[in-house]
Amino acid sequence: MPAEHACLISQHPAMLLTPKQLYRQSTLAALAPNCQSTADLTPLNDIVGQERAQQAVEFAMGIKDKGYNIYAIGQNGLGKRTMMLRYLSRHEPSYHRLYDWCYVVNFDDSRSPKVLKLAAGTGLEFKKAIEKLMLKLVKALPMAFDNEMYYARADKLKSQLAQKQQTALSELAEEAKQKGISLSLTLQGDYQMVALKGDEPHDEQSFNALSEAERSQFESHINGLEVKLRGIIRQNTEWEEEFSDTQQQHDEQVAKDVLIHFFKPLKDKYKSQPEVRAFLSGMQADIIDNLDIFLEESEEQLALAYASLEKKMPRRYQINLLVAQGAQSFPVIVEESPSYHSLFGYIESATFRGTVFTDFSLIRSGSLHKANGGVLLMDAVKVLERPYVWDGLKRALRSRALDLSSLEREVSLSGTISLAPEPIPLDVKIILFGDHETYQLLQHYDPDFSELFRVTADFEDVMDRTDVSEAHYARFIASIVHDNQMQHCERDAIARIIEYSSREAEDQQKLSLHSANIANLLRESNYCAKAAASDRIRVIDVEQALHNQVQRVSRLQKHMMESFINGTTLITTQDKVVGQINALSVIATSDHQFGIPNRITATTAFGKGEVLDIEHRVKLGGRIHSKGVLILTAYLASMLGKYATMPLMTYLTFEQSYAGVDGDSASMAECCAIISAISQLPIRQDIAITGSMNQFGEAQPIGGVNEKIEGFFDVCNIKGRLPSQGVIIPAANIHHLMLRKDIVEAVEQGQFHIWAITHVSQAMALLLEKDPGCQVANQAHLPYPKDSIFGIAEEQLNRLRKRGKSE
Repeated sequence: MPAEHACLISQHPAMLLTPKQLYRQSTLAALAPNCQSTADLTPLNDIVGQERAQQAVEFAMGIKDKGYNIYAIGQNGLGKRTMMLRYLSRHEPSYHRLYDWCYVVNFDDSRSPKVLKLAAGTGLEFKKAIEKLMLKLVKALPMAFDNEMYYARADKLKSQLAQKQQTALSELAEEAKQKGISLSLTLQGDYQMVALKGDEPHDEQSFNALSEAERSQFESHINGLEVKLRGIIRQNTEWEEEFSDTQQQHDEQVAKDVLIHFFKPLKDKYKSQPEVRAFLSGMQADIIDNLDIFLEESEEQLALAYASLEKKMPRRYQINLLVAQGAQSFPVIVEESPSYHSLFGYIESATFRGTVFTDFSLIRSGSLHKANGGVLLMDAVKVLERPYVWDGLKRALRSRALDLSSLEREVSLSGTISLAPEPIPLDVKIILFGDHETYQLLQHYDPDFSELFRVTADFEDVMDRTDVSEAHYARFIASIVHDNQMQHCERDAIARIIEYSSREAEDQQKLSLHSANIANLLRESNYCAKAAASDRIRVIDVEQALHNQVQRVSRLQKHMMESFINGTTLITTQDKVVGQINALSVIATSDHQFGIPNRITATTAFGKGEVLDIEHRVKLGGRIHSKGVLILTAYLASMLGKYATMPLMTYLTFEQSYAGVDGDSASMAECCAIISAISQLPIRQDIAITGSMNQFGEAQPIGGVNEKIEGFFDVCNIKGRLPSQGVIIPAANIHHLMLRKDIVEAVEQGQFHIWAITHVSQAMALLLEKDPGCQVANQAHLPYPKDSIFGIAEEQLNRLRKRGKSE
C-alpha cells in the first residue's frame, strides 16, 4: 500500500468494540407481539432459505425431455432430502403416466419373458383374476375328462379302431387257413405262421416228410401272407395315428369348451387393453398344448410345474407382478443402499429335488422399477462406491429402458443358463445428493454426467439475517416442533435458537441453514424441558441443551486447558516480554472446535535480513503458513530494508508446537514479534492477537474468531484475570462475532477488551505501547521518528550496519 496510507492508518488507534458489536440479539421484531410460542406460528412447509435450489427442482420436474435429472449440491444437514420430499409431495407433474408392470411367460420362448403393461392400479387385480382362473381350471379340466360322455366317446373311437384291426387280421387268418397255414399271436406279442396238417400244425419231422414241392408251396404261401401281414400292421399303425389325432381333437375340443367358458369374462373385461387380450389368447392356446399339466399325465413334469414358492398353481401361468401402483399417485422412492441388485432388480433361483432352476416368476424388481413414472432419490457417493451401479444407471438413462440382465452373466466367463427378459420402458427422474467435490470430479472425468444431469440444485449454507428472515426461521422451528411432536417452544427460546444459528453461520448478518443441527438442538432442548417437568421449551432448556452438547464433545478441550492450569503449556497473560506474543489458533475435531492461545517467539542474530521459519525448516509448517511468513517478511523489508539490507537473521517459531502448523492467521502476531525482537521493545502479554496481513500490512479476516477469543478468555481466567486483558482482531471480522454471554458481560464491565484493527501498525501501537511512526514515500528518504517503533527498530539496524562496516 502507499506509504501515505500506512501513515494515516497509524494515526488512528485500534477500535475498541462495544458489547453490542460482540453479539447480535434476536428481537423477533417481525413476529406479532401476541406470538408467545411456536403454538401461535404456522409451520413452514418449505425449507427456509433454499429458494434457488427449489427453483432448479421446479425447472427440472417441469421438463419431460431426456437428461433433465438433478444433482443436489450441498453439505449434509442442509435439508436437501427433506426439501425434495416436501416439494414432490405437493407438486405432481402433469405429464407423467403410471402403469403396473408384470412379467409373464413368453409362450414362444420361455427364456425371454415378456413384459405386460397394465393400467395403474389394475395389476394386482389382474394377478388375482388369473390365480382364480387357474384354480378353477385345475379342477374343471380334469372333471371335463372324467365323465360318462367323454368315456363313451373315447370307447366308441377305441371300438372302431379295434374293429378295423380285428377285421383285417381275421380276413388274413381266413386266407391263411384256406392255404393250410395257421396265423397266431405269441406270448411275446409277435405274429407266427405255421403250416397245418389237417387242423394240427406240422412238427419238424412231419414237415420234413413232405415232398419238396409241398414244402416249397407252403413257404411260398407263408412269404405272401407275411407281406400282407406287414401291410396290415402298417395299416394298423396309420389307424392308431388317426385314432390318436381324432382323440386329441376330441380332447382339445373338450378343453376349448371349458376354456372358452372361463376365459370369456376376462377377455371382455380387458377388451380395451389389446396386450392383455393377446396374452389371454396366447395362454388359452398354450393350455391346450400343455393339457398334461392339468390332467396329471406326467408325474415328474407335474411336480416341476407346480414347484411354486407361492401358490398351488402351475408356474407357467403365474403373473409376476413386478410393480403395482398403490394409492400414491406419484411414486417417490428413496434408495438408501443403491447396490446393483437393489437398483436394477435381479433374477432369483429356486431348488427342487436337487435341481436349480429359474423362470420369469423369480424376477424381482429394483428401485428403478418402483420409481418408474416418478422420482428416485439417491446419495451420489453411495452410487459411485458400489461396483457397476454408475455404469448401469447411465445405460438405463440413455436408453430409457430397464434391461434386467443378470449381473453374474455380464461379469462371468461361464455360460450359465439364464433369462433374458424383455426390457421395460423407463421414464424416471433421478435426484442425486452430493457435495461439491464429487460434483467437480464427475464433471471433469465423466463426459456423460453433464448430459444426463443437466440441472444443478445448489443448496445454500447460510441466509441473510433480517427481521423478515428471522420470522421465517421461527416458522421453520415451528415446523420441526410440529413434525417431531415436541413441546412448543417459547418466544425467548426461539430467539435463542436463532442466535445459535447465527453463531453456527459465524456471522451476525447470516443464519445457518444446517437444519439438522437446529433439529438436533430442538430435540435435546425438548428432552431437557421434559426432564425439568416443563410443558414448554424455555431459554433455560436451550441453554442446558447447548451446555450438554459441549460437555459431551469437549474432552480434548478440557485436557488442553488442564495443561495451562498445571503449567505444562507455558503462557503469560500479564507483564511484557521482548520478542514474545500470544497468538490464537483453533483446534477442530470431527464434532467440536475450540480456540487456545499459542506463544510465538522471535529472536535475532547478525545476518542478511532473512526470516527463518523454524516450522517450515523442520517440515511442520504448511504451505499457507509459509506463505504468510514470506508476506510479513516482504512487509518488513519494505519498511526497514528499502534502501539497505537488514543485517539481521530472525528466528521465528511456535513454542511447544509438536504437530503441523498451517494457516496464515498468525502472520500479524509473527510480524509484531519480529518487530519487538528487532527493536527490543517488550510486547504486552495480556493481549492476544489473531489475523493475517498482506504485503502492505493491511489486516485480513480469519476464521474461528469467536473460538479464538473465547479460548484466550478462558486461559486468562485460569492464569488470573486482569482488567487490561483482551484480544486484537481484524476489523473485517467484527460482523462474525457472536461471543459467549460471559465474555460480553466482561466487556460491558470493562474487565475484558476486544480491539478491531485495519492495519498491523495499529496492533503494534497497542502491543508495544508506542507510535509506530511513518515515512512519506514521495519525498527523499527520511528517518522514522526516533521515539517511534520503526524509528527505534531502524536505529538498531543502523548500529548493526555500522558495526558490520567497521569490522
